[in-house]
Amino acid sequence: MNEVITKTDSTANPALTASPRVGDYTGILPSQKIKEMLSNGEIKTVLAKIDDDQVQPASIDLRLGHYAYPVDTSFLPGKGMRVLDKMRQLDDRFADFKIDLSNGAVLEKGRVYVIPLLEAINLRSDVAAFANPKSSTGRLDILTRLIADEATSFDRVTEGYKGELYIEVAPRSFSVVVKTGTRLNQLRFRRTRGEEAKAIPSVDWKQLLDEGQIVNSSDHETNARSIKTGLLPFTVDLKGTGKEGDIIGYRSKKHAKRIDLERRDYDPLDFWEPIPFHKASSLILDPDEFYILMTKEAIAVPPEYAAEMLPYDTRAGEFRVHYAGFFDPGFGWDATTNKAGSSRGVLEVRSHEVPFLLEHGQTVGWLRYERMAARPDLLYGQDINSNYQGQSLKLAKQFKQL
Repeated sequence: MNEVITKTDSTANPALTASPRVGDYTGILPSQKIKEMLSNGEIKTVLAKIDDDQVQPASIDLRLGHYAYPVDTSFLPGKGMRVLDKMRQLDDRFADFKIDLSNGAVLEKGRVYVIPLLEAINLRSDVAAFANPKSSTGRLDILTRLIADEATSFDRVTEGYKGELYIEVAPRSFSVVVKTGTRLNQLRFRRTRGEEAKAIPSVDWKQLLDEGQIVNSSDHETNARSIKTGLLPFTVDLKGTGKEGDIIGYRSKKHAKRIDLERRDYDPLDFWEPIPFHKASSLILDPDEFYILMTKEAIAVPPEYAAEMLPYDTRAGEFRVHYAGFFDPGFGWDATTNKAGSSRGVLEVRSHEVPFLLEHGQTVGWLRYERMAARPDLLYGQDINSNYQGQSLKLAKQFKQL
């Protein structure tokens, strides 16, 4: 997700105070461990210093490097092949067409670019890494995928990897202006061997549901109890307040000017068509259109957990509901009550192949929760620069509120 707040008092819930020593347990590594990785060279930078606010509760923001390379096709390097060598194999003149990002440059919608990142990693043999787009990246319909040397899959870096990192960027709805240092994705780290498995025990999952720590809806507590431990189904809200004409979503406009990702003052109506509520409480998704919708439920992630939206699943329908699917510890969590607050999940929706009818309250996806290796020193929240805490329906931070 995005920015962070400082430590939260956990004395109201003793179960959350006993954090294990970092490194003892498997699970997602917390902010203090990421800072340790920076200090000992497991994460390093290419000709740049780390910014203080790059470290999030359970991830680190990655920054674009100095050049973008237009490519004709998406690719994976594969075993024994470095990313740059694969690009040279596909086009031996690729470096002649690089785009200098130092003073800002346009990435055109419908094109694919590969950009070296400023960060490189030197992982231990028991640590793997996983990437996802930042929230604002997904809400702008920018497809991003991490690529590592010798990778056979996107957004995953195997244990013990040592080398540079690259990002594939494909703007879908809008052309965007980026520059060296722009942050489009995040990297989180998982310790894969330790004293306990990352799976959440059923008794702990039941307690989270009983205490209302992860969802504010009794219906969805019931649903979550009936499926696999650690999975929370979520549904789409197509009613809002239920008043005729209230906005329940947005559809991106086909022809709009480019978006400078550094700006925060764009008029949403120049880029988005509001979708008003109507009594049918349904919405037909048109193929190749991009929609911003929200979950019916308020969702929360307690401090010793992280959550991730599951990838596209045809069991829910022929559509995708997210690009930025990672929820940091503390998202939507009310420290005064130790329960889910008011934060909805925002859905970045795109139909595949055929039109698809969505109806209010329809299950559209699942959140998968897993343990942190330790409680992070930083929590996602509303006190310091957290753009999406307490959110309902909200566009990316580049747009003014309607």
